[in-house]
Amino acid sequence: MFFINFVLMKKFPAIIFTAVVFCPSAAMAQLSLPSGLPAVKIDAAASTGLDGGIYVLPSTQGVELRYSSSSPVNWQRFSNLGAAYAEDISDVRHEGNDWIVTLGGDDTGLVVTVAGISHYYWFVNYANHRLELQSLGFAAEQDCDRTSLQPVGQGDRILYYTINGRPEELSREIEIEYTTLRYDENSAQYQPVVTSVQIPYLQSVVAVEAPLCDTDFRMSGDRFLREWDQLQQVTSDRWQTIAVAAETTAVQTERDVPNEQKDSDGLGGSAPCEITFTAVVSDAAMYREWQISDDPEFGIVDYSYNELQIEHTFREQGTHYVRFIADNAEGRCEYIGQTYEVFVGESALRCPNAFTPFTSPGVNDEWRVSYKSLIDYECHIFNKWGTELFNTTDPAIGWDGKYGGKYVPAGTYYYVIRAEGSDGKQYKLSGDINIIGYHGNSSTAADGE
Repeated sequence: MFFINFVLMKKFPAIIFTAVVFCPSAAMAQLSLPSGLPAVKIDAAASTGLDGGIYVLPSTQGVELRYSSSSPVNWQRFSNLGAAYAEDISDVRHEGNDWIVTLGGDDTGLVVTVAGISHYYWFVNYANHRLELQSLGFAAEQDCDRTSLQPVGQGDRILYYTINGRPEELSREIEIEYTTLRYDENSAQYQPVVTSVQIPYLQSVVAVEAPLCDTDFRMSGDRFLREWDQLQQVTSDRWQTIAVAAETTAVQTERDVPNEQKDSDGLGGSAPCEITFTAVVSDAAMYREWQISDDPEFGIVDYSYNELQIEHTFREQGTHYVRFIADNAEGRCEYIGQTYEVFVGESALRCPNAFTPFTSPGVNDEWRVSYKSLIDYECHIFNKWGTELFNTTDPAIGWDGKYGGKYVPAGTYYYVIRAEGSDGKQYKLSGDINIIGYHGNSSTAADGE
């Protein structure tokens, strides 16, 4: 059994932090940090071999590390070449059971070996990498989807090296915070939200998702200064949004008509198809347009509407394409929404030749045509003397077998239909209607003709 006791000293009282390291000999490590010189300890991935972890200190210059052990302690220092090229540290002081080395001003790796067991550490001198934020501006060239920020200051990459000499980056977690819009399904509106992103180091240009509203950008950091209550922060001028976004929906008016043949599970089906298209847009969307075309590439736009919500009735057979487009005031940030496909089926019309009014309520008690995609319709029903008993221009409406509010007698009646389909097909139909199975009062106006 042995103990690891690190003491980091700068000629003032020490605050002791304890880290336990488990190994076959049950060693315990103790880190002692001088007052006012806190360290940020980061656990390294097992693949790095740095089982002792990574320590970031405000400064390593002149810091003493103390290791307590009754057995001899061997100290070695390694660089970016890895622990295989570690060199012995010659200036080790021995005071009782304490074995002491003094760090310099460079980032360095250390190997501590006692009784043939080695532990590996990496120390970062933050003074060599200190973040300095001076200002935050905008790049001259901007994209619609990404806003390019230009921070002024310094904050290079912080690298550490594994025992195999592989470089790894220690993220500074510099935070960029700003306000944008997000679509809220509950309210069906865009709502302001504060969002943030982190960058690992200070870059000359930082691109973030373009905000959908005017906003300030705030950059702050880094994680070490945040830990030490020395956070730096800069704020940009007001950004005028140019990005455009939209959310669209399409809702078809459903018809609960039992005699209409269904032709599609998606948008469309049997004409006429009434569909409401709605768009919700972000702040910069000054130009808005719904487009309807028979061309999936919208080479020719058949209909265009500038409203956010439109109602359109599709009457022609075939596939129609609908999309919403928007742009900002400058006309340089175009948004093109999803394309909705509306399929209108070909027409069909069939006429039954018999029904049984009143005798079986709810079952075949109306004479109705079976149809789909009829955009024009006219039906007339006559008795054998030519008296018109019923007429309608809606194919969904059937004849209940009544004339003047009373049921007509069983027998043969006649229909004449003129109709036009969504595919341009013209229908001119006529034929018999047989009322069967009815034995009610035959004293009706129709019977008296």
